Amino acid sequence: MNKADYKDVYVFVEQRDGQIQSVALELLGKARVLADSLGEKVVAFYPGYKNTESAKELIAWGADKVIVMDAPELKDYLTEQYSQAISQAIDKYKPSIVLLGATTIGRDLGPRLASIVETGLTADCTSLDISEERELMMTRPAFGGNLMATIMCTDHRPQMSTVRPGVMQKGVKDDSRKGEIENFAPTFDSSKFKVKLIKSVKENRGKIDITEAKVLVSGGRGVGNKEGFEKLNSLAKVIGAQVSSSRAMVDAGVMPHEVQVGQTGKTVRPFLYLACGISGAIQHLAGMEESDFIIAINKDKFAPIFGVADVGIVGDVHKIVPLLTEKLSKMVEKK
Repeated sequence: MNKADYKDVYVFVEQRDGQIQSVALELLGKARVLADSLGEKVVAFYPGYKNTESAKELIAWGADKVIVMDAPELKDYLTEQYSQAISQAIDKYKPSIVLLGATTIGRDLGPRLASIVETGLTADCTSLDISEERELMMTRPAFGGNLMATIMCTDHRPQMSTVRPGVMQKGVKDDSRKGEIENFAPTFDSSKFKVKLIKSVKENRGKIDITEAKVLVSGGRGVGNKEGFEKLNSLAKVIGAQVSSSRAMVDAGVMPHEVQVGQTGKTVRPFLYLACGISGAIQHLAGMEESDFIIAINKDKFAPIFGVADVGIVGDVHKIVPLLTEKLSKMVEKK
């Protein structure tokens, strides 16, 4: 393998029911930064069905080129069909870097692709950078989140990484950007299609996506129980926030997993993150430390959460939150 044959930063664009997923736009934003530092281009792998028209959206979000794979086999995600299409595209275009979202789809597709094209894969990255030797530095939590490991794939190409949704920031959409759209028609070996999608059934549970929230009121072990979270709900209603949780409260069965913030939950980046009764273990900090403004309430003045907080309040959550709710309610009423 001649590494000089491989160039440009490629992003796997995940779509569901024809809708481009937010994580793909986040990756395009990061790919733009990486490609600019290398003096290379950002290219999007965009598989789907009847998706050529929406490819223009990806150029507006930072792609210089979009490789459209438009085929009925790619309408819904199935591992074999997608891995055949993307691996063929990798063989043809020879990307230096391939980024995927660490979603259920990306976590399934990434390892399969790495195996097919015989390269490495660093999963669940929280940081990406370029070294002086122009290698991709992929940083992820290791040993239960107690340290951060930076990994490089120096002997193989492409360099592949999955990145958790919410970790990277989207670029600025520019509808005036110009780019190239190229169609790529993969050839499918249907004899390897062992799984068939018979029917797709979707259940609407009214789940809240905390990664899209602008304000989060988050509770930890110090909140204690469901009654404690009712106090957080009252505060959240006053300030127009959503309620989230640390892993401790999810493990205790108090809160559902879809509102968990942290290394084994979701990564959030709200304008305001109000941490109530959260000690601030490194696993939790990994999921929220990029918030624009952090307020922490904890009765332990030595809690690690205060190390990342912009404002810290030392005291009992059960006393402070109701007082804060009352005070803010009066301020809202005056308006």
